[in-house]
Formats: sequence, C-alpha cells, structure tokens
Amino acid sequence: MIKTRFTEEFGIKHPIVQGGMQWVGRAELVSAVANAGALGFITALTQPTPEDLAKEIKRCREMTDQPFGVNLTILPTVKPTPYDEYARAIIDGGVKIVETAGRNPEPYMPWFKEAGVKVIHKCTSVRHGVKAQQVGCDAVSMDGFECAGHPGEDDVPNLVLLPAAADQLTIPMIASGGFGDGRGLVAALALGAEGINMGTRFMATKEAPVHENVKRKLVDSNERDTQLVYRKFRNTARIYKNDIAKRVHEIETTKADATFEDIKELVVGVKGRSLLETGEMESGVWSAGTVMGIIKDIPTVKELVERIIHDAEELINQRLRRIAN
Repeated sequence: MIKTRFTEEFGIKHPIVQGGMQWVGRAELVSAVANAGALGFITALTQPTPEDLAKEIKRCREMTDQPFGVNLTILPTVKPTPYDEYARAIIDGGVKIVETAGRNPEPYMPWFKEAGVKVIHKCTSVRHGVKAQQVGCDAVSMDGFECAGHPGEDDVPNLVLLPAAADQLTIPMIASGGFGDGRGLVAALALGAEGINMGTRFMATKEAPVHENVKRKLVDSNERDTQLVYRKFRNTARIYKNDIAKRVHEIETTKADATFEDIKELVVGVKGRSLLETGEMESGVWSAGTVMGIIKDIPTVKELVERIIHDAEELINQRLRRIAN
C-alpha cells in the first residue's frame, strides 16, 4: 500500500483522485472511485440547480460509505450562476472535501472552514499554488500543460512544474495532467507530489457515464490527438481534435479580428454534453488530455485503481531498488 500525507489527511486508501469533469462527474463514477479506495468528485455545475446537486450528493452517498467530494468551478458566465447556493448545498449535504477551480476560492474559505470542509484548489502555476496555500487551502491539484480542459497560459509541463511547486509549498500537492498508470504515479511522487489526479483516464472506464463511442475513441487515439483552443482569448483549453476543434482553431488563427462570438455556436456546452451522451463524435467539442497516448483499455474503476497501485509498488520495490543497488 502506498501511503502519503494526502491519503492520511484526506482519509482515503490510495493516492489517486478523480477530479471534477463537466457532464462526467456524476454519482455512478464518483461512488465507484470511492469504493475502489480513491477520491472522486461530483461536478457541482453538471447539476442544473443547487437543489439537483443536493439530490446527487444524496444519491452518491447511497452508493458508497467511503469519502467523496464535490468540485465547484467558479468562472465568469454569461448567465449568472448561484455559486453561493451551490456552496451551501455542498455544506448542507455533509460533504467534507471540496475541489475548487477557476477563481480564487478565498471568499468561500470561511464557510468551508466553519463546516469542517477540506479544500483542494486546482492550479496551473506555482504562483497560484502559493496563493491557494496562503488563503488556507488544505491541498492543491497542480495541473501541468498535459492536462485536459484548461492548462493555463504558461505552458509548463509537469516535469518542471511539479518540483518547482514542491519547492515552495508545504501543503500536500496532487499532480494532474498526463497521468494514467503506475509509472505516472511513481514519477509524480518522485517529483514532489503526494498523489495523482486523473480525468481523461477515468472517462475510459466501465462506470464512466459517457457513450461507448467516447470511450473507444480514447483507446484508439494517441497523445497527438488533442487541440488547443481559445488561446487567442487567453482562456486556453485542451480538447479532442475532431473536425469541429480543427475549425475552431482555424478561425482563431486565421481571422485577425476573431472574437468568441465567431466560435460560440461551435463550442456551446450543450453540444458537448450531447456528444458525450449520444456518441455522435462530430456534434460538439469535448475535453481530452494527452494521456490518451497510454490508454489501451476500458477496465472497471476498481481494476484500474488496483492496477495502478500494483504496478507502482512493483516499480518501486523491484526496478528502482535494483537500479539503486
């Protein structure tokens, strides 16, 4: 068994996290992750209202008696989002671990601290990690350039980002972006992290609530099949390189005066949700990371977690010790 500060402080068996994923972080997947001894997160904004989030928390609790958390991503939106009410739903639901992302979580820290909630903040740079530590976060999830979703604007991969952050942080750090097997876990630990966060890899599991076509696409693709978009607007996102993603990139890079309005209809969220549900792979855009290059199968969550831990232990106990000797 691999124990770290993170497993000890957050009360989980394995140093593996399933972070929040829009439309994917639902009770079916989160409870499976929890039952496998890892830490899963329900995605708050996948639920239409705070009331729906409360129901999803209750549903997840009926499926597991192990710790799980809720992701609350705070971003500017065209339509006002009742973030305060979502935060209250998390607290009232008895959830004791929150993953925050987007804006600085400082306004909500007094609420969470008073309720005994531990906060993990997702960061894409050392400076943001240091700030999260300063405002009282209990841990950070450091997202390297390899990750799906929003990797930030600095383009620093984990091989440099993780040790640079470890040099300045005293709270536990989870490594995110490009992790999907035991080798990655061992590497993350060596670089100063206390565990790994996986999103794309958990999508390619039996319990992930996405269409089988999406899972097969993850298996059949490689590390070059992602596309960076929104760079022009300094809101970079890494998504799967389908024809729509290529079109978005083309508009951004060839139209000098391009605005978000020029691509809005191509990337609207409801189309991405439809793609994940229907498996119509050109109906929208969806987040995917470079870790696709090492995804070779669609196991159960339990099989995946146990394999990662087994392979990591074997690597530590056999190959690395043999080299050291």
